Amino acid sequence: MEPNINNQDHEKREDEEEDQYGVLLYYKYTQIPDLDELFTFYHSNCNSLSLLGRVRISPLGVNVTVGGKLSALKKHIAAVESNSLFQGTDFKLAACGRPLNDKVAEECGFTSLSIRIVKELVTLSSNPLLKSPEFSDAGKHLSADEFHSMLQRAGQLDKESTERYRDLVLLDARNLYETRIGKFHTPDVETLDPGIRQYSDLPSWIDDNSDQLRGKNVLMYCTGGIRCEMASAYIRSKGAGYENVFQLFGGIQRYLEQFPDGGFFRGKNFVFDHRISVGSSDANILGTCLLCGVSFDDYSSRLRCSYCRILVLVCDSCQRKGSVYVCELCKNHHKGVELVSSSENGRLSSMPQQIERETVSSDAKPSSLLPWRQAVGSPPRKLKILCLHGFRQNASSFKGRTASLAKKLKNIAELVFVDAPHELPFIYQPSAVTESHQNCTSPPSSLLQQSTPPPPPEHCRKKFAWFVAPDFRGKSESESDNLDREWKMGDGPFDPLQYQQQTAGFEESLAYIKTVYAQEGPFDGLLGFSQGAAMAAALVCAQQTRRRLLQTGEMEYGFVILCSGFGLTKLMEVEEEKIQMLKCPSLHIFGSDHGKDRQIANQASRKLASLFDEGCSVTIEHDSGHIIPTRPPYIDQVKDFLGRFL
Repeated sequence: MEPNINNQDHEKREDEEEDQYGVLLYYKYTQIPDLDELFTFYHSNCNSLSLLGRVRISPLGVNVTVGGKLSALKKHIAAVESNSLFQGTDFKLAACGRPLNDKVAEECGFTSLSIRIVKELVTLSSNPLLKSPEFSDAGKHLSADEFHSMLQRAGQLDKESTERYRDLVLLDARNLYETRIGKFHTPDVETLDPGIRQYSDLPSWIDDNSDQLRGKNVLMYCTGGIRCEMASAYIRSKGAGYENVFQLFGGIQRYLEQFPDGGFFRGKNFVFDHRISVGSSDANILGTCLLCGVSFDDYSSRLRCSYCRILVLVCDSCQRKGSVYVCELCKNHHKGVELVSSSENGRLSSMPQQIERETVSSDAKPSSLLPWRQAVGSPPRKLKILCLHGFRQNASSFKGRTASLAKKLKNIAELVFVDAPHELPFIYQPSAVTESHQNCTSPPSSLLQQSTPPPPPEHCRKKFAWFVAPDFRGKSESESDNLDREWKMGDGPFDPLQYQQQTAGFEESLAYIKTVYAQEGPFDGLLGFSQGAAMAAALVCAQQTRRRLLQTGEMEYGFVILCSGFGLTKLMEVEEEKIQMLKCPSLHIFGSDHGKDRQIANQASRKLASLFDEGCSVTIEHDSGHIIPTRPPYIDQVKDFLGRFL
């Protein structure tokens, strides 16, 4: 009997599929009753099917990206579907070639199987104290057809079109290195690209740009859909005016499957597996080389910014062994302007203008990378903290006052000290006045004549301030450098409430700190003492309300530590229509009601702390004076707070 040709073809196709490689992506938000049981299932099932990749399990669901033979992946899907928890899961299965580049496969986690139980499937915020939004409040899912239809109608608006399509904005929830090579583009539809380094930066961008979202129909998209779940819920959590948020179900991947020609999507879809990117039938290249600007969108070389470690696009002609690259974001922060060959010195040239500063750290050499990134094989990273001294202090004196703190934090933090920009005159109090007339507002002239002359000015270091009195006249450059300058005698005894009148000089201090960030930054956080704490709080307020023309990402920091702090009413006016609370993670350290701080009252520090969201703030009250306490249990609480950002 002649063999059946059709059966032979069918068997051949089955054999080919048996050997064909593929990638499977899926996620599911659902309450997981038994994490250990689900962990055991994935460990057993994936190992028995020889699947490699990443499995993340949290109390609220799973996020899975695995690769293997297509036949094995289909068996895995069948096993998962048999569990009622995964009803309605969108399994994205794609045939592809096996990983050929070991470096790419290793970076993407496709050389082993990693199964972990985690707190969150995706980290929406780097703030460990900020509660994530409820995933049940996520934006409405739109199928690829529905998403395409809304964009199509919005692009064909006329005067009689409905407001639903007129007030439409498109929001990309992905990182900068992803949007470089592909994004949606629709004529007459506003498209918002946050240009963020990492997903956890998105909430801050949303907070800073909420006016562009309020009252609009927001269409969100990402690679496969999971990032839009939490991000859309975060937008909707803002309340009235933010209800109409929609998300592309299945992400760009499902959209390109539905519209193979690309539809409204231009370029390639960046993916987090060995494929690197997936395109449509449209061969146009959206990305460009970082150095020469030629069309280029291939990330297979896995080149990264030498500062923040995000992927950069460098064409084959511009690649040089040992070269240093600076991404667009770091260039905007003045971290460098060009590639420097290793044949020269292998380092980026430093900024021409230098900020005088003093640094305290352990003996280990600090990494040249951004503080929130760490190179493989490098020493454990430390938090880099910018320290702002108090009124009439300087970097050197503040460094001395915090020597004990620096020593106890040396394994987890590098403290950077800088002088404030406003130089103050030397002032002395006559001894006769101090001893006998502390309650006088103006000492008699006879006593002034009996005053002991001040010490020579050359023996004293300059003193500085972040805020000054409105009538303050700063020194000219010639006066500042003159060693023979005169001392000024105080016009009365020390006034512990003088800080309330020091409300001017913020603009100059803000500009100065921007320069510090450009030359010495970035920093993980800020530490302010007394008036320095008031300055740090004013920076948080300015950044959140955008009242001081701070550009998004211009001064990034993850937390503030406010010691013996107070808020200046003129600068800390929290505008109700813009924000309800300051949401920056904060640690407040001040004297208790029975403390000995005679400089800043407990009520002033407590009032400042009340401006920060309780959900992301910690308060330490101590029984000491105008200091930062470093004895237990206070230092343990400080370490615990900082440990959340490592």
